[in-house]
Amino acid sequence: MFGLFKKKSEVEKLQLEYKKLMEEAHKLSTTNRKMSDNKTYEANEVLKEIDKIKAQKKNP
Repeated sequence: MFGLFKKKSEVEKLQLEYKKLMEEAHKLSTTNRKMSDNKTYEANEVLKEIDKIKAQKKNP
């Protein structure tokens, strides 16, 4: 309850975006392989951003 008004960090927002893109890629994998590959690529780019932010936090 106390986390009700807590804002999401940038990493948390990117993790949600990554999850959403991977779910879309999975759904598309049965019907349109090219679109699925594009969504997977986008998800990997988001993952790179997450890694970059985490690396910056470790090495200020």
